[in-house]
Amino acid sequence: LILLPLLLISACGEQESSAPPPPPVIVSQPVVKTVDDYLVYTGMTRAVQSATIRARVSGLLEEMHFEPSTMVEKDQLLFVIEPEFYHAKRNEARAALNAARADLELKKSELTRVERAVETNAVSELDVDHARAERDMAEAQVMNAEANLSKADLDYSYTQVRAPFKGLVSRNLVDLGNLVGQGEQTHLTTINQISPIYVYFEAPERVVLERLDERNETVVQGVEEERTAVAVFVATANDDGFPHPGHIDYIDNTVNPQTGTIQLRAVLPNADLDLFPGLFVRVKVMGRTLESSVLVVERAIGTDLGGKYVMLVGEDGIVEQRYVTLDDVAVDGMVRVAEGLDGSETYIIEGLLKARPGRPVTPMTPEQAQQAAQRAQQGG
Repeated sequence: LILLPLLLISACGEQESSAPPPPPVIVSQPVVKTVDDYLVYTGMTRAVQSATIRARVSGLLEEMHFEPSTMVEKDQLLFVIEPEFYHAKRNEARAALNAARADLELKKSELTRVERAVETNAVSELDVDHARAERDMAEAQVMNAEANLSKADLDYSYTQVRAPFKGLVSRNLVDLGNLVGQGEQTHLTTINQISPIYVYFEAPERVVLERLDERNETVVQGVEEERTAVAVFVATANDDGFPHPGHIDYIDNTVNPQTGTIQLRAVLPNADLDLFPGLFVRVKVMGRTLESSVLVVERAIGTDLGGKYVMLVGEDGIVEQRYVTLDDVAVDGMVRVAEGLDGSETYIIEGLLKARPGRPVTPMTPEQAQQAAQRAQQGG
């Protein structure tokens, strides 16, 4: 009996001395800085203007005056389609017009003579009416000849196929020497204006309405106030970051009832011609500037039935579970905390499985953890 208390005291001392230390965790402090709000969508590039160049007259394709996949200027000559036949038709139409004009002058002179003769009763009123009808028919023949000459001039102009605007031309789809325009308007090539270039994408109606509210777009008495363009940045599949700047210039006037989205369009200068129509791209739409934003590492965010949370470490090393409210802003792997943190806290970024609310931990910064790992490696 006298030895029993001594044994119990000895056992308790051994348990206290063998208790493990608090588990180590890596901690950090939130970053507080000004960030720009943005959202990223998927879109597709499209040419500002696109023209399918077709043969509008029939004949042999005789000449080609461009290199495939190069820039062509407005009204630049692209193709020549057998002009000799249409040149002859134009001369024929011009000759017919001259003949019609000469006949009109003759009919006018005859009418003048008949009108003078009727004053002396040398001819009847019926002869006057007949001369006037001849004059009117001659005038109609002149108008018909002028129309035929205009059509002949137009057909002759179609033998020289020119670019309707400045743009990037495709390859020739028909080789020289082939008959084109016979029974159909043969497709010769395609021109796309890609500087600037459009990007079309869909955004949720809620986001679009928020952006409109931020821009204070209002219509007062039918006059729209001056708008501030919303900046966007575009990236292709192999781009790092978003290197192509632009701005939104069009918002559709109808919400898609099936998807709840609205179509938007961004215009990009594309001066280097890096983008071309049909590309799937990512569109970063810039929003408001958020000052004093609290940012935490995304991997430090946990989720349970109560919502999103982070594990904080107090000055006494005790863990606290703090529920937070996040928004859609993400910057370099960090997310913005809208509510729950003020930026002065210390939170756990690695070792979350070791942390329990109300239990102590051994906090270390990433630098301290790296130094400890190096010492352990050297000691081993």
